[in-house]
Amino acid sequence: MKKFYIFSIVIVTILFSGCAKSLDIYNKPALFWYTKMVSSISSGNLDKADDFYSSLEGEHIASPLLKEATMMLFVAHMRNNEYLLAQHFLDQYIQRYATENGKEYAEYMKIKAKYFSLPNPRRDQAMIDKAISEAKLFKLNYPHSDYYSVVDSMLTRLIMGKVSLNKTISELYLRLDKPKASLYYRNISPQPWIVWSDVARAKSPWYREWFEGDGTSSWYAFMIPDTLSIVSKNLNKDTTKESN
Repeated sequence: MKKFYIFSIVIVTILFSGCAKSLDIYNKPALFWYTKMVSSISSGNLDKADDFYSSLEGEHIASPLLKEATMMLFVAHMRNNEYLLAQHFLDQYIQRYATENGKEYAEYMKIKAKYFSLPNPRRDQAMIDKAISEAKLFKLNYPHSDYYSVVDSMLTRLIMGKVSLNKTISELYLRLDKPKASLYYRNISPQPWIVWSDVARAKSPWYREWFEGDGTSSWYAFMIPDTLSIVSKNLNKDTTKESN
């Protein structure tokens, strides 16, 4: 019993000493947080780097080191394929530090980050719309930019992804026997300048296709009863009455 009591005291002492140690890490010079952040990025611990950045930002909002730190975290998250976090730090950079000359490049990188954050366009309709809007705005604001053709290429692919998504939604509503909703999505942004017969539907990896299907049907379709929805039933009844 005595040994257990001593052991408990030792554990509690270690815990409290650890907490006290962590509580001592505050009110440090800007260079301290910046060095810690750089070290964490070098070791690949981006979560810790984000924490040190928050401390640098919180304690030294006017530090000249903050500009470089913001860009470093943007690049680090981009290289780690963490595109949403990369966009966050790039937004911070544009709002606070981007000059007139540097803003063009920053806006381009922002569109690029959004583009790469959409590996599966079927999953984020709002993100596609935002990326398309920003790409169009970039072309309008920087018609002579060195990045114009790259943004134009990304915009074309985003539009194709958007139309493909609308087509998938249209086919889904058709399978659910909702023709009006199906027709609505089928007619959104038809983009007549694209020859859709020459465009192949994007293919999902086999491991994802098992659960999501290929965009036209799903493996579990046979489990869904082949019955009309309540809306479709009422629609058919109204149509029958009108014809009579």
